[in-house]
Amino acid sequence: MTAGHQIAFFLRELTAPDPGRRAAAAKGLGRIGGAEHTTALAAVAGDAEPEVRAAAAIGLGRLGVREAAEQVLPALMADVDARPRRRAALAAIKLGLDGTAVVTAFARLLRDPDHHVRINALDGLAALGATGDVPALVALFGDPDWAVWGRARTLAWRHRDDPAVRAEVVRTARQGIGAARARALDTLPDRCTESLAESLVEGLRDPSGEVRIQVTRRLSGVTRPGTGEALTAALEAERDPRAAAALLHALERQDDARVAAAAVRWLRDPVAGASAAGVVGAVGSRSAVERLRAVLGDGTMPGRTRAAAAVAVGEWGRWDAVWLLLPLLDDPDADVRTGATDGLGALVDGGLRPWERGAVARALTGRLASGADRVWRTRNALIGLRDALPAVRRLADGSPLTEVRAAALSLLEPARRPDGNARHDVGRFVRALDDPEEPVRYHAALGLGEWIEAGGEPPRDRERVRGRLWALASETSPRLRHAAETALRALDAVPGE
Repeated sequence: MTAGHQIAFFLRELTAPDPGRRAAAAKGLGRIGGAEHTTALAAVAGDAEPEVRAAAAIGLGRLGVREAAEQVLPALMADVDARPRRRAALAAIKLGLDGTAVVTAFARLLRDPDHHVRINALDGLAALGATGDVPALVALFGDPDWAVWGRARTLAWRHRDDPAVRAEVVRTARQGIGAARARALDTLPDRCTESLAESLVEGLRDPSGEVRIQVTRRLSGVTRPGTGEALTAALEAERDPRAAAALLHALERQDDARVAAAAVRWLRDPVAGASAAGVVGAVGSRSAVERLRAVLGDGTMPGRTRAAAAVAVGEWGRWDAVWLLLPLLDDPDADVRTGATDGLGALVDGGLRPWERGAVARALTGRLASGADRVWRTRNALIGLRDALPAVRRLADGSPLTEVRAAALSLLEPARRPDGNARHDVGRFVRALDDPEEPVRYHAALGLGEWIEAGGEPPRDRERVRGRLWALASETSPRLRHAAETALRALDAVPGE
């Protein structure tokens, strides 16, 4: 069948008794027809069946005749049925229609009950660089569909310098309802917090947990009198674990017995428990210490809560902290093991007692050697612990694990404060330049460069090392290239023999 015969067939089918046939004809005519067929499709746009009206919108979009589409599509975008509204909006976007009637139609569709239509309206306004109905746009911040509220917030952000948009977002942040208010609060820049302060305090009692969370995050940076008391009162009244976690985080560094007392009831909660342990840990009282010791020994507590308690115990640095934390390195819960590692790292930073150093060094290097859990967290805990350096050197030389060799080498870099035997590490760095794994070569080049820059004795076979560094400076890894180039410059700056 030729194109002419097909067009004639579609024109006849536009009057068929079956609406499915009429709809198929409208789509087909749009696909192979020409500008002269816009009148026929415009007529079908008034069909009694929504399926056919939607097909007319598709057909007009395919024909690509803007003048005809501008006359028909805005009316279809106000159709009583969602299908024609959706297809008409898509056709208007496809054709790039930008007349006043189209902008008005898109603005009206921001309030459409069909979420697909709301998405099309937002896409259409974004393409036109328009906001449409500003209150309706900002109200969509509260839409349950991410595809809708995400687009709405993006469009509002693009027009953030528009006074009407800015005023509506601020109004919603102060007086909005539920998710719309929460997302408006999340959208506004930090500089707006002070002007929102009164409404924020009131928002601590909002029925929506999402609003209370956003309000708390805003208030955590406010220093005006009464804010701390309001947050504490809110914590005492809170029942939502997520909102409680936000409040606990905001109050974490306050050495306040009232806050600690309010935090205790959340210790067993899997969401808020870790923040609660942090709050209790900020209070140096004897009862707080005993509470966290009990948390550490209670295997029924959430792992994240016990981990936070371990960090707090390490930060306190009390006489028994090391002996409380060392057994936790073998705890069945990975979070607890990580918390114990971080707590021991805090103790290393604070300065271990002479009789504690050996035990901590053996335990942490043992964990490093195993490659278990988070190798670099263990490495961080070892920084500055000189008693661990002999074992660290053995790991740098002989560990079968790439991550462990790299982490061990990094602990020997001059910036990590190695011991008096650091001059022997230059050969170790040189040997590791030939390691088959990039992380090890990177830390070898980094350590060698730092050693030479710090005034250390350069490697003996300087020319061979220079050649190896030149080769590494051509590798694909940007960080390895940079480390090798830095080491080369340091080596070239050393006077020749």
